[in-house]
Amino acid sequence: MSVKQLAEYGAHHINRGVSRMSNLVIEKAKGSWVWTVEGKKYLDLSTGIGVLSTGHCHPKVVKAVQEQAANLNHGQVNIMFHKPMLDLIKKLKPIMPASNLDTFFFWNSGAEAVEASIKLARQATKKQNIIVFEGSFHGRTIGTMSLTTSKTVYKVGFGPLMQPGVHVAPYPYCFKCPVHRAAPDKYHLNNCCNNPIDQIELLLKQQTAPQDTAAILIETVLGEGGYVQPPKSFFPKLKEICDKNDILLILDEVQCGFGRTGKMFAVEHYGIVPDIMVMAKGIASGFPLSAIVSRKELMDKQLPGSMGGTYSGNAVSCAAAIATLEIFEEEKLLDNINARSSQIYSLLDKKLKPILPSKVDVDIRGMGLMIGLEFTGVPSGFAASVAKESLEKQDMIILTTSIYETIRLIPPLNITEEEVDDGVERLCKALSVVLERLVKEGKV
Repeated sequence: MSVKQLAEYGAHHINRGVSRMSNLVIEKAKGSWVWTVEGKKYLDLSTGIGVLSTGHCHPKVVKAVQEQAANLNHGQVNIMFHKPMLDLIKKLKPIMPASNLDTFFFWNSGAEAVEASIKLARQATKKQNIIVFEGSFHGRTIGTMSLTTSKTVYKVGFGPLMQPGVHVAPYPYCFKCPVHRAAPDKYHLNNCCNNPIDQIELLLKQQTAPQDTAAILIETVLGEGGYVQPPKSFFPKLKEICDKNDILLILDEVQCGFGRTGKMFAVEHYGIVPDIMVMAKGIASGFPLSAIVSRKELMDKQLPGSMGGTYSGNAVSCAAAIATLEIFEEEKLLDNINARSSQIYSLLDKKLKPILPSKVDVDIRGMGLMIGLEFTGVPSGFAASVAKESLEKQDMIILTTSIYETIRLIPPLNITEEEVDDGVERLCKALSVVLERLVKEGKV
């Protein structure tokens, strides 16, 4: 088949419900790069939406997977223990945000892990209601669709969901906060107005009483909702509310965990310990694996047989996760993440901001190598146009995010200094072309 025929074949036989940003047919990948069946090379700053933490096909991960596949493909978790899972737990325990986060349940995807966290919270507390936040993305299953608020497309036409037990609070999104906008010099990321905390207190008085509320579920850094980091004071105050009202705090670190923000887990930036933490994506460098972790006394409240799954904690995926954690240590990935993060922010400040017309502004935000660029003063579809120009003319894959005009940069955690220079240069070229076109059309 020709490349066009391959793409047409895929479009015809793969469910239309799966959206796709390109018709690229990828044949191989290495590090920060992918190659199509035609041999064309692209710089990949999407990493499978943050999954490929150690880049494409890291040799150590490949070797671990090959060796494990030759020994044991699958040891079903409800039937037996297998050594890769036990070895992975030994690797994970020392890097948890606290030593009492010591009991794990493994599943396959982020959505499944979120569902596992809700099952644990409800069973352990004997309460039903869950508080989530505006802009959150927790998955596409029937249960997690009820918790997701980032875009209506994720749940339109699928109801009824578990909506009666779900209540939504505003996420601490300073850039959109009305209090910040009214007094930007007084209230900002380093001096929160406390409106988000006030809204949660109000929610507990008006919509879901503490004695009916099992958990507050929140992304430590908002992912699909726009790569938004909360103020430093937010999480300590949120934890106080949870502890005071006997409500469990569940942190969704599916996208922001495993080094993405410059620390092993994003919660480490905030100095608190969740009751339950959800992990996935970067945990196994592209292999399907997710997990929740909690205190043993909380996990032990579940009935034997109430948790499980055919592929839970697959042996090959666990081997990939062990290799991933070894790469973190051996290659000092956290050091690289923070160095490359500083480099990207500096380059964006020097090279991207000066090319913006006077009516266009950008909020450059995020942590580590989880970077969002939200543009204002631009027409709808602007971010998608930049991503399209980047793909088609600059041979670079970047993604948009949120309902606003936001681009997200999610490079591999081992991206090099030269690749960062290259990527920012390509982004600025794509942005310049789109802006020049819009200026000529009188749209900016």
